[in-house]
Amino acid sequence: MVTPVLPGAEPVDLPGGPVGALLCHGFTGTTSSIRPWAEHLAAAGLTVKAPRLPGHGTRWQDLNGTGFADWYAELERSFDDLLGRCESVFVMGLSMGGTLALRLAELRADRVAGLVVVNASLATERRDLKLAPTLSRVLASVPAIGSDIKKPGRTELAYPRTPLKALVSLQRAWPVVCADLHRITCPVLVFRSRVDHVVEPVSGRVLLEGLAGGTVEERILEDSYHVATLDNDAPTIFAGSLEFVQAHAPAAAG
Repeated sequence: MVTPVLPGAEPVDLPGGPVGALLCHGFTGTTSSIRPWAEHLAAAGLTVKAPRLPGHGTRWQDLNGTGFADWYAELERSFDDLLGRCESVFVMGLSMGGTLALRLAELRADRVAGLVVVNASLATERRDLKLAPTLSRVLASVPAIGSDIKKPGRTELAYPRTPLKALVSLQRAWPVVCADLHRITCPVLVFRSRVDHVVEPVSGRVLLEGLAGGTVEERILEDSYHVATLDNDAPTIFAGSLEFVQAHAPAAAG
């Protein structure tokens, strides 16, 4: 039996002009965490798409039946769809969505016009997370990581548990993505929360080191936790990413 999609977790597809923006949500999260971002870009005239990644937006058990290759394939399908409708496409992502966006910019460097990532995950120094491969043999899940938000009363539509097999798949993708960061040729805008209880500072350091020599700018978010696109700094992310698009596609984005 097919598990119903949770209300609010549906894919986003907002028609607009010749410049496209592909947005990607994070691990155990849903499109609800990036929907306001998508709507802001669409209101400015962009064609915006945000897929629901396989295993997400239903029940946490479904996520353990998927992995990084499945999530990437879905993102790439959406990218190709936008390429068929737009003159240029920018790719943006939150958390693991940022990791997937980086991978897309590595493998499709000739077609990605620009990249915006928010608290992208690329590494860990935490001992408990390093034990995930071992724990996944005996446990299906561990406590949730969702709703790391500073803003009072704001919550994220995310799973109540963290599926371990899926987490291990993400962790195994990190060194692959990190090793190929030098392949990214488009301009990159990096948003990073000063305080993040999910993605550690090491991810930010690894990212900037890997992108050294390219066109990259990091902006620190002082008033948000991990899910910054739903937090106090969301307007900064929305406005900054739109300005980034306009700066790198000035003829088409107004």
